[in-house]
Amino acid sequence: MEKPLTIAARGVALTPGTEAEIRRRALGLERFYPDLVGCSIVISGPSARHRTGGPYEVLLDLRVPGSPPIHVNRQHQERLARAVDDAFDTATRRLQDLERLQRGQVKRRAEPQRRATVARLFPSEDYGFLETEDGREIYFHRHSILDDFDRLTLGTAVRFHEEAGERGPQASTVVVVE
Repeated sequence: MEKPLTIAARGVALTPGTEAEIRRRALGLERFYPDLVGCSIVISGPSARHRTGGPYEVLLDLRVPGSPPIHVNRQHQERLARAVDDAFDTATRRLQDLERLQRGQVKRRAEPQRRATVARLFPSEDYGFLETEDGREIYFHRHSILDDFDRLTLGTAVRFHEEAGERGPQASTVVVVE
């Protein structure tokens, strides 16, 4: 890291072991994103207003070149160690996602490929069924329509993705073919 690691504790006294673990985990983030510029950590203890204590809060502020800062905020009711683990696990995933995005390894969602027509429509109940080219009926819901649901009529041609639903196949990402 170009900038020194900073750790601040508010309302909680960090033991030497806990602080060493936090430093180890922070420096370990460079393994997942070698160009990490800086890391600031703020740990807040339970509020005195709560009778049973309160959540520990772990805030991480990660600085990376060419991107906005990555902020991680995790809370847990019982243990500081768990809040620290969750915060660093989340930070690791976000750094890995950023690196994949910067390398162009993020999959883009393909355009809907299957073709169908609207076979049955229940506008008052927000769903309907598509008839595919091979004669199957596929369920769809208002929320899976990328266009205006109210614009659909029987026989409207559409393209869609098929996925497994709770009660069988269903359509997602339904687009009207113009």
